[in-house]
Amino acid sequence: MSTAPKRITDIGPPRYDKYLPPLILKNYGQWKFHENIAPGIYCHVAESGDRIYTVRAGSPRLLSVGTLRIFADLADKYCGGYLRFTSRNNVEFLLDDPAQIEPLRQELQTFGFPVGGTNNAVSNIVHTQGWIHCHSSATDASGLVKGVMDAVYDRFTHEDLPAKVRIAVACCLNMCGAVHCSDIAILGVHRLPPKVQKDQIRRVCEVPTLIASCPTGAIRPETTAEGKPSVSLIEGQCMYCGNCYTVCPAMPMNDPDNDGLSIWVGGKVSNARTAPKFSKLAIPFLPNHPPRWPEVVEAVVKILDVYTNNARKYERVGEWIDRIGWPRFFQLTGIEFTRYHIDDFKHAGLTYARSAHVRY
Repeated sequence: MSTAPKRITDIGPPRYDKYLPPLILKNYGQWKFHENIAPGIYCHVAESGDRIYTVRAGSPRLLSVGTLRIFADLADKYCGGYLRFTSRNNVEFLLDDPAQIEPLRQELQTFGFPVGGTNNAVSNIVHTQGWIHCHSSATDASGLVKGVMDAVYDRFTHEDLPAKVRIAVACCLNMCGAVHCSDIAILGVHRLPPKVQKDQIRRVCEVPTLIASCPTGAIRPETTAEGKPSVSLIEGQCMYCGNCYTVCPAMPMNDPDNDGLSIWVGGKVSNARTAPKFSKLAIPFLPNHPPRWPEVVEAVVKILDVYTNNARKYERVGEWIDRIGWPRFFQLTGIEFTRYHIDDFKHAGLTYARSAHVRY
């Protein structure tokens, strides 16, 4: 029988319950209900009668060490060092003493982190890397999100919308963000295919891998006049995904004059009342105008205002559009309907409504 000590590895994440607050661990799986106290503040009640309070604040997705230190100090001061981050970049502090809620809220706001984002409000924006990190992005993320959230700040701190609204940003159609299933989504778009730098391909790229990276078969093998391996591009088959640039830096596709953004609406993950929905195109292109992206901010605010003024209680953006019909949506928002809204994908017929009725 082996007497060797049990091997300890760092493979995989640590066990989750190691980091749970003692009160949550004590009542694990025995929570009865939760109460909404105020925007961004709610209370979960256990079968034992124990209560734990959550204070939610908006935060940047890309955090500096200074911001992390602020959050850590606040958690140590008010809630025993326990906090968590939501999938939409909100930070939540978990307290067992309700007397600490108001001092924590005041201190968060002093540091510039608004409390809110719960129930029928705009939550923080889930977004991708943007120009700060991603090599294939068609737009920025952090700067764009800052511009949008500044414009809808009151929608975050007040619960006065018909239902919750989730906004997402993805910097290209690879969609690291949840733009396919958010109420309002901002998607970066490339409008030109990658540029084939034939003199560089054989130096920095593995041609078979480059060819295999294209999901539509737009990249084909080619031999240069000198007999060297290279590739050619069938532009009509390119869908501007940037996969080729990921494996081959000699296929750049970023273009400051032609890259921009599109706006999508109506997606959701929830299956309450209606089934989950995919987002659908509302605005095919808006220009990149950093640092505040005024055209994008204006479009998002317009859609949000029209939805707020016309939707029924508990009606998500997609459910509201389904009720009034897409022609009415374009009429109310003033968005121009173009040929780019017509789905000409070869399997698009599978998603068409088969009825001859059109609702106005």
